[in-house]
Order: sequence, then C-alpha cells, then structure tokens
Amino acid sequence: MSGTFRGFYINQNEGGIEQEIKSVSLSELAPHEVLIRVHFSSLNYKDALSANGNKGVTRKFPHIPGIDAAGVVERSSNAQITAGSLVLVTGYDLGMNTWGGFGEYISVPASWVIPLPAELSLLEAMSFGTAGFTAGMSVDKIVEAGINPSDGPIVVSGATGGVGSMSIAILSQLGFDVCAVTGKPDQAFLHNIVGAKSVMQREAFFEKYNSKPLSSADFAAGIDTVGGEMLSSMLKSVKHQGVVTSCGHVSSPELHTSVFPFILRGVTLAGIDSAEAKHALRVKIWNNLATIWKPKYLGEMVQEIDLNHLADKLDELLQGKAKGRYVLRH
Repeated sequence: MSGTFRGFYINQNEGGIEQEIKSVSLSELAPHEVLIRVHFSSLNYKDALSANGNKGVTRKFPHIPGIDAAGVVERSSNAQITAGSLVLVTGYDLGMNTWGGFGEYISVPASWVIPLPAELSLLEAMSFGTAGFTAGMSVDKIVEAGINPSDGPIVVSGATGGVGSMSIAILSQLGFDVCAVTGKPDQAFLHNIVGAKSVMQREAFFEKYNSKPLSSADFAAGIDTVGGEMLSSMLKSVKHQGVVTSCGHVSSPELHTSVFPFILRGVTLAGIDSAEAKHALRVKIWNNLATIWKPKYLGEMVQEIDLNHLADKLDELLQGKAKGRYVLRH
C-alpha cells in the first residue's frame, strides 16, 4: 500500500517509552482484509496503559494505540464489507498489538468489523466506544435477568469514568433509578448530565455495606467498574436474585467475600469481557445503543480532542482525573 497517514506513534528505546505524532507509511499496517479510514476514536484506560508501554497490554513496538475506531471502509477483500461503508471496530486485538484508532487508518480482519447502525453517527459511536459497549453489555445482563425499574434502584461504581457514566446514562434512559458511587465531588455532572438519581461517596458506601458478611439489601442490581472492596461491598448490598456485573480492576483484582450473597440471596456475579464478545452480541448491543438505550445527553458527556491533546488526556485517565468520555477526531 502506498501513501502515508498521521498517528500517535509509540516506540520503545533504551530511555523508555517515546510518544510522538508522526507520518507513517500505509505499508506498515498489517495486511488484513479491511482497510478503514478512521474519522473518530475514543480514549480508554487500556489505551493509556498501552501508550505508556504496559507489557500486559502491548508487547510489540513501535505501536499505535486506540482500541476503538469508527470510519469509512477504504478497501475490502471481503464481499460482505464494501468500500464506502460506515463501520466501527472495538475490542479484539485492536490498539493492543494491532495498530489502532489513534492513527488515521487501521487494517483489520473482516470479523472485527461492525456495520454502523443507521441511527448512529460516527461521532456518537465513538462517544460510546468500548466504554459504552461495556456498559451496554452490563445493562444487557441486568435486563436479561428480568430486572426492571419497579424492582428498585441499581448501584453503579466508578460513576464519573467512561463505563460508569455510560452505565448510569443508559439505565436512566430505561427508567431505572441509579445510585452513583464515586470518590469525586462533582455531583452536578452525575445528576444533571449522566442522570443519577442519588450520589454516594465511596467511603460511605464501604462503611455501610462492607462491614459485615451480608448487609442490607438496598439495590436490585449493581454494575462495578473498579473491583476490590467495591465489588465485595456491592455483592452484599443487592436484593434476592440480584445481579452484579464486574468489568474492571483499577482498585484491585482481588475479591474478598463470603458465599452468603450467593447462597442466601441467590446473587449472580456476571463477568463482562467486551474485548472478545461474539459478533451477534456486538450487533445486538450496538443496535440497542443506537436506539432505545441512547442517552438523552450523550453529546454533553463527551469532549472532543485532536492528536495534539491526546497525551495529556491519556495522562488524566491514568491519574483517575477523567470525567465522562474523550473522543479523538482525526
């Protein structure tokens, strides 16, 4: 392939990790079935790890991170995917060891490509991104379990982060009352934009729900994005036949709890792995995000940036200072 494109280029040298914006030859992309001109990407915690050389995420350098991408098919050797189609790609190996959405082009296997739903713009797709898709998978687990708004409120942790804020916004759109748990003071964002009915500080949540093997059953379900003590507290706080989803471990990968929530209340702990979700489930979730699940204030949850501001925003993610979603426009 001839030509060049700009990207957020990461390399490893003796002094450590080097980040730069540079022009790269299209020939350096892997020779997969579908070449996509990326219009938007989004920022996720995993991208920040990759950009800083975390070997648990990215092993091969040089590299262009970005686990999300939405754009237009430039070339395709797959008959089901035609040039000019609007598409999105999230998860799989994109942005990990396959060059990702922080470049103006990506080359990916056809099986990774999802047609953009007609009700969704490229910008909206990346406003959701992996965070919104993960939130959607979590909400799907709760809805499929038969839990509805009349069963009581749902508790969501990491409320100002990408997955947490998107989970609250989707649940609110569906008519659920949501209790947002956060360690940050910004309640106006959670109430007015995201749609939380109530906000609880993290330490107060621990004090109320994690001091005993089983606490008061105040929630119909829970979505945990941080792990550790938060997840154990949440498991103790949900009602009979409740569901708690787990999709992150930024606090801790350890889980210290008893069997009581499971054998006395029939609580289900549902793991969420968005990276390897099956194609049919992806289509289902994205179609829901495009229609009945789309939050009223989706656009107000998002801040658009360009490549020049990318490094600073990735640092914010690593430091836990991000609020809502960041979308990269190429």
